[in-house]
Amino acid sequence: MSSKYQPRLALKEHMLEGHRVTILEAFLLFGVQAFNRSLTEFKREGFLVKSEKVPMAKAITRINQYTKCSPPKQLPTREIPVTEYWFSS
Repeated sequence: MSSKYQPRLALKEHMLEGHRVTILEAFLLFGVQAFNRSLTEFKREGFLVKSEKVPMAKAITRINQYTKCSPPKQLPTREIPVTEYWFSS
């Protein structure tokens, strides 16, 4: 019996390990296409989801620990805010 990859479950497990995640990471690392829907479902399951704005450069640095992500050189990644999310107790 083969198991089917479940992007939302992989994302949830990553977040349960204490990792923060942006929409970029959810898509690039886990293949989650409906990130906001996943966050809503996590909240409905009883998880307390916290968020914070951070520079895109921070998310890209984190992504590059797992895969190669090179934004265009002219993109001001230190100035563009993205929101990262994590589970809180």
